[in-house]
Amino acid sequence: MEKNLEDSNNEINANNENRTNKKDADENVNKVPEAEKGESKAPYKPSKRAIYLKNKRRNYLKQREGGAPIEKPKTKKVSIVIPLLNEAESIMILAGEIRKSLKMINISYEVIFVDDGSTDKSLHVIKEICRQDKRFKFISFNKNYGKSAALQMGFKQTTGDVVITMDADLQDDPNEIPALIKKIEEGYDLVSGWKKVRHDPFIKKSSSKFFNFVTRLMSGIKIHDFNCGLKAYKKAVIDNIHVYGELHRYMPVLANWNGFKVGEIPVKHHPRRYGKTKFGISRFFKGFIDLLTVYFTTRYIKRPMHFFGFFGALSFFIGLIVNGYLAFEKIFSNQALSNRPLLFLGMLLIIVGIQFFSVGLLGEMLVHNSMDDKEYIIKDKS
Repeated sequence: MEKNLEDSNNEINANNENRTNKKDADENVNKVPEAEKGESKAPYKPSKRAIYLKNKRRNYLKQREGGAPIEKPKTKKVSIVIPLLNEAESIMILAGEIRKSLKMINISYEVIFVDDGSTDKSLHVIKEICRQDKRFKFISFNKNYGKSAALQMGFKQTTGDVVITMDADLQDDPNEIPALIKKIEEGYDLVSGWKKVRHDPFIKKSSSKFFNFVTRLMSGIKIHDFNCGLKAYKKAVIDNIHVYGELHRYMPVLANWNGFKVGEIPVKHHPRRYGKTKFGISRFFKGFIDLLTVYFTTRYIKRPMHFFGFFGALSFFIGLIVNGYLAFEKIFSNQALSNRPLLFLGMLLIIVGIQFFSVGLLGEMLVHNSMDDKEYIIKDKS
């Protein structure tokens, strides 16, 4: 019995010793060696890109009223058309941001990249994106045809109920897409973004303000930013409007003059992170030439006599008044007219007036012979 008691005591002592050793081992693990106290590891510094995305995400959640879930839109499918030229560094980032934005509203979508003759690795990056995600498609031009041509070809490939256009330089924010769709569902046919706070060079901002002022004055459409790349369209709008040249700037004008309802919402605008702006001073002058083209083709293409007839009549009657005055002086004052330049001005105005009338009549004849029911946009019928 004494032997058993002795064995039991030995077992208890062994267990206590094991617990003590384990405790010491744990303390040694948690204890920092004296030699290592002097060594301090460099703190982790997130990249600028990580900080940017984190802040962007936080701000977006704040705008959603404390992170409340976004209401799912009624739109079944949205198509996103992105024309681009030499934006290889931005495309992959843009694709990821589009996925995140549309994942929040759980909507079916397609993205169509239109490569407008890029000379960098843009096409290679696009093909890799399309290979990984079948919702992404692309069109590649053999050379640079311009943004209007890229948009027109992209529009032809869309299958969504709502079409979004945006630039590929990361200045347009994909997180604005849900707001654009919501505005469309309020009854608008076209919704244009308004870059209320712009991050562009001074010359670009100044010329844009002047351009928007003149366009607003001539068109009568009360929106602030006609040339914003971030827009939303109902499918009917792009099916009935053909853009070419540089007319993509005037899509709100063309839509409004074709009877569609145009709206606007403020959108975020980010500084350009990669590449350089494609804006040149020549685009400023081309824009106003195109504005005159839009003004004429939308207002007078079906009634050219109203345009040419007005100026023809004005010129003719001014010339008639001038020559009538000179005739009065010749008859009643017997003044010589051979040295009066005013006589030649009056004759020139009468001739120009007759020419304007002639052009207007020829235009009316051409319109009369080319009338087609397809040129009328039908909203509904029974």
